[in-house]
Formats: sequence, structure tokens, C-alpha cells
Amino acid sequence: MSTARPQDIVAEEKARLDFSHGMSYGDYLHLDQILSAQHPLSPAHDELLFIVQHQTSELWMKLLLKELASAIEDVRENRLPPAFKKLARASRIMEQLVHAWDVLATMTPPEYSAIRPYLGPSSGFQSFQYRCIEFALGNKNAAMLGPHAHHPERLALVESFHRAPSLYDEALRLLARSGLPVPASHLERDWTQPYEASDEVEAAWLAVYRAPGQHWDLYQLGEKLVDLEDAFRLWRFRHVTTVERIIGFKRGTGGTSGVGYLRKMLDVVLFPELWRLRTDL
Repeated sequence: MSTARPQDIVAEEKARLDFSHGMSYGDYLHLDQILSAQHPLSPAHDELLFIVQHQTSELWMKLLLKELASAIEDVRENRLPPAFKKLARASRIMEQLVHAWDVLATMTPPEYSAIRPYLGPSSGFQSFQYRCIEFALGNKNAAMLGPHAHHPERLALVESFHRAPSLYDEALRLLARSGLPVPASHLERDWTQPYEASDEVEAAWLAVYRAPGQHWDLYQLGEKLVDLEDAFRLWRFRHVTTVERIIGFKRGTGGTSGVGYLRKMLDVVLFPELWRLRTDL
């Protein structure tokens, strides 16, 4: 039976909850800086939603980009088990980004119209992190370097992903190192150019998928890539439907055609042979 006096228990509890001399939850997460980073420009109630949705998406993109860059390095160095973990995490992050549109979709056209004049020419396609993700996944387009030309540090980062082999490029080089007949044209090329599908590459992947037990790691890698592109397609679809729901077919704030531009992006296939082979199996 405890003999502690009530006042002693209260004192101990106060001491336990005193973070004046140690790191607190808010200190560790720098919440003062994060929670003071929202600066609405309009008097509209809904602008905070617009800002928070995009800021949190950028935080998820920061993590996604780290996982993708590390997975690319792992594939390059034949470290497939850690690559699988990072690619699985990347797919789950994409799911978080997909669901973010659910919240933004609660904004109605009149509510967005109230804040749109305050956005100026700013647009999501100017996101340097998103552009790095696109380039890491192989959707290379030199014109997309332009929006970052005014910021040398960001431009250098985007250019580094533009010049480097993509995740899929490294996967094909791994297939070749594993003895599969990947054409030389797809092993050493100008990495800044968009990827072009190849019947020979599809044949190499088909060899993997027809004998998964013999090529288990490569088979798993192929499925991790399909998982990732599947999630990315969902993100693009939710993006275009949310934009159409809120602004219809108006031009985007950054000067793009808005929904028209986003619909074209739905046709981009990142890992074409991995999707085509399903017909031929």
C-alpha cells in the first residue's frame, strides 16, 4: 500500500509534465514554424483549406522523393530487399496523396472563385518536388525545367533528376545484369529523353513473368513498379476530376489549359512493357 502523500503525487506529476528543460513534442516537430506557415491572402474562409492541402501534399512528396531516390540507388547496387520496402512505402505515400483530393473536393466553385484572384500565376505544375518525382519515374520533359529557372538551387535539383537514369531505366539495367536480353539502346542512352517502349524489353520482362520462380526478385520488382504506377494513375485521375469539379474547363492559374492538360497526363504510361505483357502472358 502506497504511503505517498497527495501533495507528493501532485509534485511528481507536475515534474513529469514539465518540459521547460527538455525537448517537447512541439519542439521536436518544429510545430511553431509549421503552424505559422499558412498565410491566406484573401478574406475567404476556404483559403486555409487550399493552403493546408497543398502544404501537406508537399510534405508527403518530400518523403516520397527520398524513398524513390534511395530505391533507385538500391536497384543500381543490386540491393533489392531494401528497394522493395521503399517502393512499397512509396505506393502507400501515393495513396495518401490520392486521399488528399477528397478534402479539397469539398471546395465548391464559388468558394474557389473567391480565392483564385489572389493566387496570381502560381500553379501546382510549378512544384519542383513533383517535377523531380515525375523525372524519377521516367516522364522526362525538358520544358518542365522552365518554371524553376528563377531559383538556381531548385533548378539544380530538378536538373539532377532530369539528367539521371529513372527508376525504370535502372530496373532495365538490372535485368541486363541478370542475363536477360535488354537492347543496348535502352541501357546507355540520353537519359533526358522520354522513354520509348520496346518489344525487346517486353520480351525480357515476359521471360521473368513466365518463370517467376527462376527470377523471383525481378518478378517482385516488376510488381512493385506496377503497384507504384497504379497508385500514381489514381492520383492523376483524382487530380483531374477534382479540378474539373471545382473550376470546370477554365484555364489553370499557371497558364495551362487546366483540365485539358491534366487529361493528357492520364495517357502517360511510365512502365509500358510491364502493362503490355499482361496481354501476351
